[in-house]
Amino acid sequence: MTSTQSLPTIEMDDLSWWMRPVAERDAAFARLRAENPRPYVPELDINGKPRGGGFWALTRYDDVQEVSRRPLDFCSGQGTNIFDQPPGIRDYRWSIINMDNPEHARMRRIVARGFTPRRLEALRDDIAETTREIIASVAANGECDFVTEVAALVPLRIVNNMLGIPRSQERFIFDQTNVVLGASDPEYVADQTPRGIAAAITASCEGMVELLRELAEDRIASPRDDLITTLVAAQGEENMTPQELAAFFILLVGAGNETTRNAIAHGLLALTRFPAQRALWQGDPGRHTKAAVEEVVRWASPVLHMRRTVSADGIRLGDQEFSAGDKVVLWYRSANQDEDHFADGTAFDITRKPNPHLAYGAPGPHHCLGANLARLELSVVFRVLLETLPDIRATGEPEPLRSNFLHGLKHLRAEFTPTSVRAAR
Repeated sequence: MTSTQSLPTIEMDDLSWWMRPVAERDAAFARLRAENPRPYVPELDINGKPRGGGFWALTRYDDVQEVSRRPLDFCSGQGTNIFDQPPGIRDYRWSIINMDNPEHARMRRIVARGFTPRRLEALRDDIAETTREIIASVAANGECDFVTEVAALVPLRIVNNMLGIPRSQERFIFDQTNVVLGASDPEYVADQTPRGIAAAITASCEGMVELLRELAEDRIASPRDDLITTLVAAQGEENMTPQELAAFFILLVGAGNETTRNAIAHGLLALTRFPAQRALWQGDPGRHTKAAVEEVVRWASPVLHMRRTVSADGIRLGDQEFSAGDKVVLWYRSANQDEDHFADGTAFDITRKPNPHLAYGAPGPHHCLGANLARLELSVVFRVLLETLPDIRATGEPEPLRSNFLHGLKHLRAEFTPTSVRAAR
């Protein structure tokens, strides 16, 4: 499907544009919502050169929500990234978010066993102890790189503990997920040619796949009380294969590590830039934490977009008709600032009510299964953080990830009064 409504000045598929100031990008999306809410955007390669084709960018809340509720018309099975992944990478990254029914329903039933309310509540103490342990490692220094030393480690360690992955593998997984999810950033992949990026992602995925296959086979032979056993060796239940577990793990460390890590990092940034909201939260955490966490996630919008593909000719969205194979891209950050649903959407306001953000995906079959885990992690992490380092603040400007998929922060300096924190036992 072609259109004259292209974007000469807002290059959503040009990664260099995503390195521009956040306020400038937010203002550009606001202009689109007002003047051209479904523009057609030419696709570019990793170096910003045209590669043919394009996508329809959905910038308004109502459009994102409606497409999410219509999986038969706007499918996920052809990919959720803007670009079409080569077969080699698809083998490793083709997990639940890239499936349609019946495969999606089967996988979701299996995964849901590991994320029941009872299982999640049992993690509360572990999350608090993990957070305290990690904060204790930097508390006496009075400063740290908040992303690499705190925000990135907390959710990674929690996910590893859930799965039953040995602590000795933590650094390996940390490094490999930086490559897989930050491959478009030269800090993580030096060779920024398409071939170089594909090779780096493939190598990292192969390493993680091999680790998870070994762990899955071990749990099948000797079940334990951990998430891997729940997914591959549950008695009397349909289970994942070791290969499916490996693909799910690559997704989980993205959803359960990268997105939560970025929400934590952006949360500290918000607390620093909006001191009145910080004082309100710290003054009565019992009253404000639940709503504050929702506002952290909305304000951060850790996942910037997901793609869907039109399944047949004649599919309509409002007054617009699409053709089979058309790509539509759901811009969650733009939807989470839509003036029709969020007053002063770029502001951080923990009293915002209602706050029906779409940071976990809109209602529909692909709404994030880990949303309640993320909420629990964020609630506990910020409670412990503000109790143990009550004056912690971001200093300087954050260093953003070069990506139009994750609203990532690679580095964020933080300062606080040095203190002694008892590490978890």
